[in-house]
Amino acid sequence: MTFPPQAARPPAAPQTLGFLLLDNFTLISLASAIEPLRMANQLAGRELYRWYTLSLDGGPVRASDGLQVTPDAATATPLALDMVIVCGGVGPSRSVQREHVHWLQAQGRQSRRLGSVCTGSWALARAGLLDGYETSIHWECLAAMQEAFPRVALTTRLFSIDRDRATASGGTAPLDMMLNLIGRDHGRELSAGISEMFIYDRVRNEQDQQRVPLKHVLGTTQPKLLEIVALMEANLEEPIGLDELAHYVDVSRRQLERLFQKYLHCSPSRYYLKLRLTRARQLLKQTPMSIIEVASACGFVSTPHFSKCYREYFGMPPRDERLGISRPGQRVEVAMVHPVSQADSSPELVSSAVLALAQARGEPTYASVPL
Repeated sequence: MTFPPQAARPPAAPQTLGFLLLDNFTLISLASAIEPLRMANQLAGRELYRWYTLSLDGGPVRASDGLQVTPDAATATPLALDMVIVCGGVGPSRSVQREHVHWLQAQGRQSRRLGSVCTGSWALARAGLLDGYETSIHWECLAAMQEAFPRVALTTRLFSIDRDRATASGGTAPLDMMLNLIGRDHGRELSAGISEMFIYDRVRNEQDQQRVPLKHVLGTTQPKLLEIVALMEANLEEPIGLDELAHYVDVSRRQLERLFQKYLHCSPSRYYLKLRLTRARQLLKQTPMSIIEVASACGFVSTPHFSKCYREYFGMPPRDERLGISRPGQRVEVAMVHPVSQADSSPELVSSAVLALAQARGEPTYASVPL
């Protein structure tokens, strides 16, 4: 499979990317970012991208799995880079050195595009290069980063592309980010071809969210609430009544409702509905199941009721979701850490750090903004 260059215009010069490796970077995130570039060149039949791995002194950098990677060059090497991507991993606050910050600030002064994978956005934020930008980072670092860099507009999206910044969370999320960037540069046909070569069933977009474990939001202080949510998640097809849930964890229904209102700012039934609708969205996007089958698998007794709830929650009917149709007024979640509703009217919950920041700025703590 090849994608020959268009004859109508001469091929542009290859884009050159530099991948700055921080100590304990995650190898899977680096590979997920570089491999799409390699495949883009292969399918296009020409060099669309070239790339270099970098470290401060050009010496080996140890990944979080213990493997050592010898970079192509030191940061002092004069390279004509179009974009710099910081590759982070475990303990970014310890891995980012003053020299990293100074070098990144110099790249910013040269108006180069900047990006990050996994926890690499910590380095960009420390350099002051993400102030006012929507930014993604692995969910483990969300609360800490919000506290450390309150001017950064953090989001739980898998990746964020905001003007000349592109930041991705961990794992395979950089693959989705790079496929979207390649699609912008060279067309969706090429990015779809790369996806097929990698046997990657669905290219996720900027609206796809990280799944943040509830225990990360609540900590270990509410074992009863965590147990209730676990029961809900295990019983989506046949929802359990609230009285029965309360009985299972040995609390009264009133105590159950108080726990949800205090820590998740919504009623138990609203939270349960959110779990079922989120599961329905995954099935619509990732499986060939019919809408009737999806409704049944997520505990809805009728398709019309399912469609009504889905439209109210996501701003579009299930059929449009299946077809990938976006509509004006469709809800877009931003700067969220864990789904919930506020006063039973909004389906999103932010972490305590993000919530406090939003309240201090006088901003809403839920997001339903038109595209």
